[in-house]
Amino acid sequence: MKISIGNDHAGPDYKKAIVQHLEAQGHTVINHGTDSTDSVDYPDFGHAVAADVQNGTADFGIVICGSGNGIAITANKHQNVRAALCWMNEIAALARQHNDANVMSIPARYTNIKQAVEMVETFLTTDFEGGRHATRVNKIACQ
Repeated sequence: MKISIGNDHAGPDYKKAIVQHLEAQGHTVINHGTDSTDSVDYPDFGHAVAADVQNGTADFGIVICGSGNGIAITANKHQNVRAALCWMNEIAALARQHNDANVMSIPARYTNIKQAVEMVETFLTTDFEGGRHATRVNKIACQ
């Protein structure tokens, strides 16, 4: 699987741990994030990840900022991108099962690295349930 990841200054340690986990499982990772804690603008990284998912360069995206909100809002501006803010495993699973989310957003200041890696694993291994949820997901995009 090919996964695009991006983060601002709140998430370099999270990104490093997640990338190590993904690469150990044989996934290809496209890194758009910063490796520094120097202040940067999260939209620059959120747009890059969302563009990868939108154009099919990546199967899924992972975005990380302090609250997870700003970078998720940014990613959701792209057509056919459904970014979900995930702060626990159950939310990560539901984002896939019910919302067919293809980008997960991690709030670095409100989770720990171990939780983040576990959520990524849950997100990537959970299938969309379809059915009544597909009807709802099909109503999300403005087209």
